[in-house]
Amino acid sequence: MKNWITAAAVIVAGLAIAGGPAAAQSGEASKGQRVFNTQCKACHTVEKDGAQTTGPNLHGLFGRKAGSSAGYDYSEAMKNSGIVWDDATLADYNRDPKGKVPGTKMVYNGVKNAGQLADLVAYLKEATK
Repeated sequence: MKNWITAAAVIVAGLAIAGGPAAAQSGEASKGQRVFNTQCKACHTVEKDGAQTTGPNLHGLFGRKAGSSAGYDYSEAMKNSGIVWDDATLADYNRDPKGKVPGTKMVYNGVKNAGQLADLVAYLKEATK
């Protein structure tokens, strides 16, 4: 009986790990495009040489230092944030922009749904290449 309980605990722990942060980070780009179109597109473009509008163009975002894209007037807070954009930093920022970078110019409350956030990051990873 004790061995069965131990085996069950190991299986449950393994399933919890498998469904943990790594699983939360994987999203579907097609769903993320819908999130972008409804929540981000009014202020951001993703195309190469796309317009800098209310927010900066996001092309080439991954691996870039925050606040460094030419042609956009970033807040001092963003320029001095020390962020380099990757999956994790982008998810953290888009979950709570003002919490992650107090003083940011971005007037958006963030994506609170973890699935939508993962989908958005997956879309941006593809769309901004």
